Amino acid sequence: MTNEQYIEAIEKRHSRRAYKPKHLSQEIKDVIKQMVDVVNESADLDFLFIDDATPFFKIFSGKFSMIVIAGPDSQKAREDCGYYGESIVLQCVYHGLGTCWVSGTYNENKVYEAINLAPEKRIYAVITIGYAKDSYSLVEKSMYKATHKKNKSYQDMIEVCDEKLPEAYSYGLSLVEKGPSAVNRRPVKFRYENGVFSGHVDEPYSDKSVDFGIAKLHFVIGAKAKGVNGKWNFENVFEPIDSRRLKFEPKNNEEDEINGSTEKENE
Repeated sequence: MTNEQYIEAIEKRHSRRAYKPKHLSQEIKDVIKQMVDVVNESADLDFLFIDDATPFFKIFSGKFSMIVIAGPDSQKAREDCGYYGESIVLQCVYHGLGTCWVSGTYNENKVYEAINLAPEKRIYAVITIGYAKDSYSLVEKSMYKATHKKNKSYQDMIEVCDEKLPEAYSYGLSLVEKGPSAVNRRPVKFRYENGVFSGHVDEPYSDKSVDFGIAKLHFVIGAKAKGVNGKWNFENVFEPIDSRRLKFEPKNNEEDEINGSTEKENE
């Protein structure tokens, strides 16, 4: 996928909880499994694809699969889970699938019982994937109204800004606005001081860091669209760079054009 295709996916992504009564095709499941393998290998995470996810949910309808978003018990792993999990979401959305990040409305204990996860690892969320129904269900409409009473603009996320933001950064933040966030809370706070752009959350050792990882990916995509290639370093500062690329797709497919590194550094 190109950077432009990722932006197209961001624009059309909506959380879907009502799916058609048919499972994903085997071809699609194989591609998703390949993406999961690539993420686990490149980011040292423990994502797991589950073919039939319906036993773990009550308010979701239809047939759907899911990716268990899991990894080491650390702040970095939480951020990486958001970054890389969102990369898979956007690829699925671009190719016409319905998705939903889920952190509370599923039976987490039942998932732990169903998978072989090392005791020092944790599940941070799951992502449902399926063929979404053509129209939104009453449950979907109700949940949207409950969680989107007041959307937080990117200006509300800026804690400090001592000069006008570069166009690439303001556009990147406009895509952060459109990213999924638990109960639409958007907990990330950004700072732009002395030409340095950074971000943080108040409780980094919590699932807020998953939201931060998602925001990081959206920002990178937006900045690239305006000509600024960059990556987030270990201190959560955005560093413009020249020619490094992340590969999210299966190795035999077309390379992505999302900036970053294939190494474990952190969408």
